[in-house]
Amino acid sequence: MNKIMILDKYLLRQFFPMFLIALSLFAFLFILIDLFSNLIRFLNNEVPILTILNISFFYIPKTISYAMPISLLFAAAYTLGDLYAKNELTCIFSNGIPFWRFCLSLLVVGFFSSFFSFFFDDLLVIPTLKLKTDLQRRALNQYVTESDTNVVIITRNGRLIYSVDFFDYGRKSLNGVIIIEKDEKGNFYSQIRAPSAEWNETHWEFRNAVIYKYEGDILRIRPLTPCMSYNEHPDIFRRRTVAIQELRVRDAGILVKDLRSLGLEYFKEQANYHHRFSFATTSFIVMILSVSMGGRFRKNILLMSLFTSIAAAVVFYITEMLSMTMAGLNYFPPFIGAWFPVVLFIVIGVLLLRSAKT
Repeated sequence: MNKIMILDKYLLRQFFPMFLIALSLFAFLFILIDLFSNLIRFLNNEVPILTILNISFFYIPKTISYAMPISLLFAAAYTLGDLYAKNELTCIFSNGIPFWRFCLSLLVVGFFSSFFSFFFDDLLVIPTLKLKTDLQRRALNQYVTESDTNVVIITRNGRLIYSVDFFDYGRKSLNGVIIIEKDEKGNFYSQIRAPSAEWNETHWEFRNAVIYKYEGDILRIRPLTPCMSYNEHPDIFRRRTVAIQELRVRDAGILVKDLRSLGLEYFKEQANYHHRFSFATTSFIVMILSVSMGGRFRKNILLMSLFTSIAAAVVFYITEMLSMTMAGLNYFPPFIGAWFPVVLFIVIGVLLLRSAKT
């Protein structure tokens, strides 16, 4: 048992320095890619160097999130390949230690890295990425309004339908308002028309509103008396302008729930919500892949480890992108769209691990 623990410590001592080097290099590469992709626009808008550095600084957590899986994959594949080239793995196998047991410590690192990635993204990456995006938009004079036009909201289990020509989020006002109300059986109950409405902290106050309602068999029109019955929060009118990628997991779940209750399209948002959980498992998946590829290269270990790491990451992300796109278009359920690549590559990693040299 002590021999196994010594080998675990030895493997981790070989792994972590290479992982930290790879993480730094890949994160720096992502920063450079983002910087040079916006450099022309920064120069055209005469953005100060200090502002550019601040934008890049707030982007660091996101680059670490991007770089962690591929860095784990590269470091593990390189470490095992180096040990195999030095015949150290041969010595370990000759002592009757299975390959999977020798690499178990790396799999444990991948497992806990997945938990770390989830909370790191939720607690640090999301807030800093929003700061980076807002700062970059201001620097490039790109303003995004939370107001919206031609808004249709269905609420109260389909019994109340809002149709709004223009929603002004800054003033919390509605313009060109039509509200159709149905009874419990789904039949027409009344219709309200108003040129505008203002939010009064707890409810909407309509200006010059009229209500159409049947009295017997006659549809009559009367002025709408002030009431507090219409209290849908202004936030529900701006849901289409909220990017779920900029929300924490709890808020993203609320957004998906709101979209479903309002009768709006929610498949893409729900797929992105599940993807927040499935993406965190990427660290564990790439560790399985790297362990399964370990010891397969005896020459050009650095080059081959780098090539296989990038190739495996590209294939995984392409598969994930296609799966998420199909889920967003509702070709299959959002949950499957988010988790199908994870299950697929875990199976591939296990099959490769079974055929690994021992």
